[in-house]
Amino acid sequence: MLNLRPAAPADAPLIVHYIRELAEYEREPEAAVATEADILRHAFSDHPLVKVTMAEWDGQPAGFALWFLNFSTWEGKPGIYLEDLFVRPAFRGKGIGKALLQHLAALAVQEGWTRFVWQVLDWNTPAIEFYEAHGARIMRSWLTCRVEGEALDRLARTTV
Repeated sequence: MLNLRPAAPADAPLIVHYIRELAEYEREPEAAVATEADILRHAFSDHPLVKVTMAEWDGQPAGFALWFLNFSTWEGKPGIYLEDLFVRPAFRGKGIGKALLQHLAALAVQEGWTRFVWQVLDWNTPAIEFYEAHGARIMRSWLTCRVEGEALDRLARTTV
């Protein structure tokens, strides 16, 4: 029934579609500007920056997880940062999200990596409850910092 597999370059259009579906769910469809070329470049080049795990249910595309390695300076070891986890609405409730989390957790344990980290929107109560039910600790004391757009350009041009 459920098949998890590494994404292949031919999956790039579907990955972009999933990203757009997730952006729609997260109420920011206009923010999803990634292209197939972006996915091909960053997931399937000679030095990929991201990895993608595809989920299929009875041979049908059901969801994905897009992730990359981060690094803990305190622990001196890598970990997984989960950028996106998405299961299409028609396939929810079948354990696919849990299977994707378990798959990545098992990979981290197998490789000796020490952390598995992601973010969740504060209004997304179903996701928060799902993650907590699977052992995630919501780190409310840590705030995300982001510099982008004009502010990123300005910071890059700042001289000391």
